[in-house]
Amino acid sequence: MALALADDPPTAFKDGPLGFTKRVAWTDPLPLDDVKAVGKILRCTVNDVLLACAAGALRGYLLDRGEKVDGVTIRATVPVNLRPLEHAKKLGNHFGLVFLELPIGEGNPLRRLERVAASMRELKRSKQAALTFGLLAAVGMAPQALQRMALEMFSRKATTVATNVPGPQMPLYLTGRKVEELMFWVPQNGSIGMGLSILSYNGRVHFGLIADGRRVPDPEPIVQRFAAELEKLTLITLMEDWEQDILAGDAQATLAHYMA
Repeated sequence: MALALADDPPTAFKDGPLGFTKRVAWTDPLPLDDVKAVGKILRCTVNDVLLACAAGALRGYLLDRGEKVDGVTIRATVPVNLRPLEHAKKLGNHFGLVFLELPIGEGNPLRRLERVAASMRELKRSKQAALTFGLLAAVGMAPQALQRMALEMFSRKATTVATNVPGPQMPLYLTGRKVEELMFWVPQNGSIGMGLSILSYNGRVHFGLIADGRRVPDPEPIVQRFAAELEKLTLITLMEDWEQDILAGDAQATLAHYMA
C-alpha cells in the first residue's frame, strides 16, 4: 500500500520549500518508431523505455550538480485510468495513482531500463491504483485539515509526477493549419515540485518538464539529456547480437567502446 512506503530520499528535486514560480522546458520531438524498435528488441514497453530515459536524464543533471546519487531510487506518481473503455467518452476523471520507482542511482542504462520495466510490471499486477482511488475519494469527503495532512503524506512518497499520453498518430489541423507539435504540463500537488510530461503525436515523441523554480532554476539541461539517453539504448540495440539476450554487462561494454 502506498502509505506504507518510505518517504522519498532528499535530492535537489525535493529539497527545501517550494517557491512561487514554475520553469518549463521541452525537447525537440523524437521518432516514435525508434522508441518502439528499442522496446521490441529489449522486450519492454514504449512507456518503459521513455521513463527509463527520463530517469537517466534526472541522474545526469544531479551528477553535474555534484550530488551523490549512486544507489538512490526516487518515485514518480503515475496516474492510471480506471474507467472502462466503453465509458471512455464520459466526462470527469476516474483514475488512481501508482508509485513507480525511478532508479536514478543506476549508472547502467540497460539495467536502469530493466528495473523500470520490472517496477511497472509489478504495479500492473498490484491493486495499488484502485486502492489509491478509493483512498483519495474518501479523503475528498473528509474535513479540510485532514485533506491537507493526507495530501502531504502522499507527496512525501514521491519526487515527481509522470504521465505518458498517447496522442493522435495523424496530423491535426486548426483553422486549416497543421498542428506541428503538442505539449502539456502535468500538475503537481502537495510538496511535489516537478512533473514529467511525455506525449506521442503524429509518429513523434514529445518530452517536457515543469519544475518549481526554486528547486530547479533551469530545467533545460534535464530535457536535453533525454535524447542522449534514448541514443544510448538505441546504440545498445544496434551493436549487440539480437539473437541472444542482451545483458547489462554487455551494454556497458558497448557504450564504453563506442561512446568513449
